Amino acid sequence: QAMEREVIAAFGKGEPDEIMSSAFKLKVTREDIHTLRNLCWLNDEVINFYMSLLMERNKNEGYPAVHAFSTFFYPKLISGGYKAVRRWTRGVDLFKQDLILVPIHLRVHWALVVIDIRKMTIKYFDSMGQKGDRICETLFRYLQEESREKRNLELTFSEWTLHSMESQEIPQQLNGSDCGVFMCKYADYISRDKPITFTQNHMPYFRKKMVWEIIHQQLL
Repeated sequence: QAMEREVIAAFGKGEPDEIMSSAFKLKVTREDIHTLRNLCWLNDEVINFYMSLLMERNKNEGYPAVHAFSTFFYPKLISGGYKAVRRWTRGVDLFKQDLILVPIHLRVHWALVVIDIRKMTIKYFDSMGQKGDRICETLFRYLQEESREKRNLELTFSEWTLHSMESQEIPQQLNGSDCGVFMCKYADYISRDKPITFTQNHMPYFRKKMVWEIIHQQLL
């Protein structure tokens, strides 16, 4: 109940640019938090903060090692090629991670790519069942460049599996506004190596939970 009250207060009136949470060199304002209200579209700030919370949690014992890119990574890669994003991994060895999460923003839709270094797979998760084969290929080429550049090793395409998840393989949204929450929760379940069992019905609850988690800077 105390949690419920906090969420209601966060959704309440106040200065739009009031900072509700700041960590990971990121800030989330009241206006950003309001994108978590029912049927609103999540924005970059909320998603990047949530991805940072996932990475933070996964530093703990018993979780896979996870690196999540910012939502600004993929557009930069597409517009400027490898050179434009080469410095994004300073201080991070992608090949020592178990999982790499790449949020993808398709104009008005969010999707997720999961690169599993352990299994040598690149999978595209889309809550509207769209295909992301080209996106997976682009990210594989990025990994090839990164591998050459950072460890002087060639990645062999034939050893990797690239796959767009089919709509019957993963939960799908039943409205036009929950893609961002679906994407965050795919990332949450996958980064715990858990089967993705939620449905559209969980979305109102997940939205409130995310408000609490962002304000308290910890995942429940």
